[in-house]
Amino acid sequence: QVQLVESGGGLVQTGGSLRLSCAASGVHGSFKINAMGWYRQGSGSHRELVARMIFGGSTDYGDSVRGRFTISRDDVKNMVFLQMNNLRPEDTDVYYCNAGPYVIPIMNTWGQGTQVTVSS
Repeated sequence: QVQLVESGGGLVQTGGSLRLSCAASGVHGSFKINAMGWYRQGSGSHRELVARMIFGGSTDYGDSVRGRFTISRDDVKNMVFLQMNNLRPEDTDVYYCNAGPYVIPIMNTWGQGTQVTVSS
């Protein structure tokens, strides 16, 4: 069973930077990761897209983070990263890693979440 473990959250001042990491374990056999990304809880009932990579396809960013955040991955280590620059108080949230064979995130595996807090 695939498990995702996030790290790198914390408290930072407005304008600061953080780098989130997510490591996938238990990836073997016929299980393929075709999408990895980051979502945050937001104020709605559904987690909102922060950034995601569809392998062999597109890289997508949420409108509010485009130009400030950068997603990257390490295929050898089955890891995905989120470099967050110029952080704002409204970026404060729990950030979740998502990975799996599917483009639709609810069909994939979620991490436990990591808290990011940006002070004004």
